[in-house]
Amino acid sequence: MSDLSSSPVPIEIDGIEMVRLLGPQDRLLTRLEREFPLVDVLVRGNEIRLVAPETPEAQIQVIEARRLLLELIELVRGGVTLEADDVSSAARHIDADTATALGGTMGEAILSSRGKLVRPKTLGQHNYVQAISNNTIVCGIGPAGTGKTYLAMAKAVQALQRKEVSRIILTRPAVEAGERLGFLPGSLTDKIDPYLRPLFDALNEMLDPELVPKLLAVGTIEVAPLAYMRGRTLNDSFIVLDEAQNTTPEQMKMFLTRLGFNSKMVITGDITQVDLPDASSGLRLVTKVLDGIEDIHFARLTSEDVVRHSLVGRIIDAYTDYDEKVQAAKVSRTKTSNASGPRSSR
Repeated sequence: MSDLSSSPVPIEIDGIEMVRLLGPQDRLLTRLEREFPLVDVLVRGNEIRLVAPETPEAQIQVIEARRLLLELIELVRGGVTLEADDVSSAARHIDADTATALGGTMGEAILSSRGKLVRPKTLGQHNYVQAISNNTIVCGIGPAGTGKTYLAMAKAVQALQRKEVSRIILTRPAVEAGERLGFLPGSLTDKIDPYLRPLFDALNEMLDPELVPKLLAVGTIEVAPLAYMRGRTLNDSFIVLDEAQNTTPEQMKMFLTRLGFNSKMVITGDITQVDLPDASSGLRLVTKVLDGIEDIHFARLTSEDVVRHSLVGRIIDAYTDYDEKVQAAKVSRTKTSNASGPRSSR
């Protein structure tokens, strides 16, 4: 770069924390420079200096990068092990005008699973987790990869470990199976297992895999299709309904009315991916029917909260833009058709 200027005050950090901040093969440093392409990050001993051209755009990036570095250093000092994707997630919430307290967001661990901390990684996820703590019923609505189900299950395991509830109930509709369950081989359990497998996978990540079968056997954890909830009252339980966009309005009402004393419900889904063939989505309807009721919260996550591969967020945005263009084209054609009026026949 030409006409470079460096940040007036270098950032100092001790050697061990510097190693943890940079990451293996300096991956975190590389990701930081990718997020702020006009900024060079120079590391000399215990010092980090930010260098960029003397242009307004570059200097804004210097301010943002410095603010992000300071936040990441606080996380490292707090014992948080950072990953490259954490840097990208954090960068999306940093701007030159508003300071973002990442320590209160990414530093808040829900639980520790075999040496790995389960924690929110974006501001949206942080607000979602806080809503689960503060409300009896929470609907987490957002696209794939935003951690809706994973964080809900982490909160469920946390509640069980703290003895706030006596059991966890995980359920989801087997919509894709529908009337075709009979064509699948095996017993009923074998037929519905593929639809519940994602919940089992998450459980095995958060708990000792040897402990999970024992908890399932004694009923401390229950994983079952939504149809099995009918007629029950679920007391002293943490209940998670996954893929709720594939519930019918009747199924959603049935599920909500299972709520018993000292229980908490988390409902997760993506209203843009409804697989129901002919019925309206119960999740979409419930956002209208129950909006504004005390102790029920609707947490809406976006592509900004995607914590899978960085491409996932861009894919979601691309599909959203495409759907908006298609809808706008339909509206335009309708207006044109109405303006032309009916044709007279001779």
